[in-house]
Amino acid sequence: MLRREDTLIVDGYNMIGDWPELARLKLNKLEDARDRLLDILADYQSYAGLRIIVVFDAFRVPGLGAKYKQRRLTIVYTREKESADECIERLVGELKSVRHHLYVATSDQVEQRVAFGRGALRISARELRLAVEESSREIARTIRREPPPKRNPLGGVLSDDVQRVLEQWRRGIRDEKGKNGDK
Repeated sequence: MLRREDTLIVDGYNMIGDWPELARLKLNKLEDARDRLLDILADYQSYAGLRIIVVFDAFRVPGLGAKYKQRRLTIVYTREKESADECIERLVGELKSVRHHLYVATSDQVEQRVAFGRGALRISARELRLAVEESSREIARTIRREPPPKRNPLGGVLSDDVQRVLEQWRRGIRDEKGKNGDK
């Protein structure tokens, strides 16, 4: 689905409210849920290789908002009186490009429609959670089955006959007819 040159804009509080692990953390301390979401998304970004922008709603917080980098994620806190939805819509307008896809991750149906209307593709909170979980499983599978480095990296790829011929060539062994190899 998502490719390396794609950009994913994530409605941060929407994910926190929808993902069970984060919703539980939010009950005790919202900051813990925010930090955990950023950790999860940073790992996913590293795996998927895409650019991720996480938007947090600071609608009722006075100030100009903030934008910073953390673990290669771009984190945006909206300006005073700017909702996350408005910020996401603005970002979609600024980042839309024919060279790559732009995705918006939110389960807000209205926001999905608006983002789609502006040229972004939509992905629900559930779909993003499933993609993140699958990437974690894929990483674990790769780590578990990664064998130690082989002496001959082509050993498992080439047939025995081809391996034998190549080994004879490497050693300079000639067959009865004076040719390298046996064919």
